[in-house]
Amino acid sequence: MSMTDGPTPLRTAAAEQAAEDREASSKAPGRSALRQQGKRKPGFFSDRWQALSRQQQWAFLIVVVVLAYLLPLINPPIITTEPGNNFALACFDMARFALIAVGLNIVVGYAGLLDLGYVAFFAVGSYVAAMLTSPDSPYLHIPYLWTLPVAMAVTMFFGVMLGVPTLRLRGDYLAIVTLGFGEIIRILATIIPAMKGQVGFQNVGHPPGDGADGQPIFSNSNGVPWYWLTLTIIIIVTLLVGNLERSRVGRAWIAIREDEDAAEIMGVPTFKYKVWAFAIGAAVGGLSGALFAGQVGFVNNQKFDVTTSILFLAAVVLGGAGNKVGAILGGALVSYIPLRFTAIAEYKYLIFGIALVLIMIFRSQGLLPARQRLLAYGRTALNKVTSREATEPKDTDTPAAGPDARAAGQRGAEA
Repeated sequence: MSMTDGPTPLRTAAAEQAAEDREASSKAPGRSALRQQGKRKPGFFSDRWQALSRQQQWAFLIVVVVLAYLLPLINPPIITTEPGNNFALACFDMARFALIAVGLNIVVGYAGLLDLGYVAFFAVGSYVAAMLTSPDSPYLHIPYLWTLPVAMAVTMFFGVMLGVPTLRLRGDYLAIVTLGFGEIIRILATIIPAMKGQVGFQNVGHPPGDGADGQPIFSNSNGVPWYWLTLTIIIIVTLLVGNLERSRVGRAWIAIREDEDAAEIMGVPTFKYKVWAFAIGAAVGGLSGALFAGQVGFVNNQKFDVTTSILFLAAVVLGGAGNKVGAILGGALVSYIPLRFTAIAEYKYLIFGIALVLIMIFRSQGLLPARQRLLAYGRTALNKVTSREATEPKDTDTPAAGPDARAAGQRGAEA
């Protein structure tokens, strides 16, 4: 030590505490880390979407919805399915698969329940619409539009009946049980005389309305009104599912998907919320089945096999499990590819299998992976934290207190 330097002052308790706080803040991520996270440069479409304001997001969505409604009328040359397949009917089929994927995404994507028999709910909805509107059915006949809520209610009942005894199982065991349920529904449609097996039901009902030429607006050969109806239902269901995702129910599903045991320990009634997922997903599946029966006009037991159920699951996995927009994209792609490339339609299962393998290798979360949000208004909370951090003054080091100051403090404490 140099002779010109004075004695090293002793560090007071306040100075030591300030040093420890600075060291802890440098090691542990605090509000500064949140601020850096909020200011990081977006590199993906989802990040850029989150960077937009709410008004900008709605404006963009309105443009997308308008273009979606105009799609069968525009019939773009690049993506058209003609002359092999009618483009308007192809659009309806894509919308039907997208609606099915949204329903299955509730079960697989949100709640994390592997369902291999989702085609059973699709079949129940189709048979409900057929048995209540077809002239081949001896049962009570009602207008077609009334069959949509009836089909949802009946499939919800089947979803609860399946979920109550089986949702105590997990993983592969639950997948096997749901696969068996799908086969049971198909076999019952074959052996029960009232369901007519392969003969099926013809002239299934459709929404009312006639065109200027006297032909029904919702005919089997006119896919535009069917596409518009299904697209409207997709928008409504997507809005409802989005609100449900941000609610307590959605957060409970995410907790169950991530770690069911931990969620149950934290007080989440896991069994109740899993039954809810099955019931709501089944209702959407039944709704899509009723739309399919009305458009095709014919229902028999040959349309609800295991391979169809696997295609439904592939749509969710391909688009991104847990992301409703990804499910819509995956469902549309699964339907569009065989219709667009008719020469390779018979190899669609091989193509989807290879695509799923590549997706699992290079993008395991799907084309549009789900973003994890623990708060319903997480972005608002992050902005408040970062703005408060920016307005707070910076901490300064506390000067070392001399002996006179320490003595004065001791006298004040004794007093």
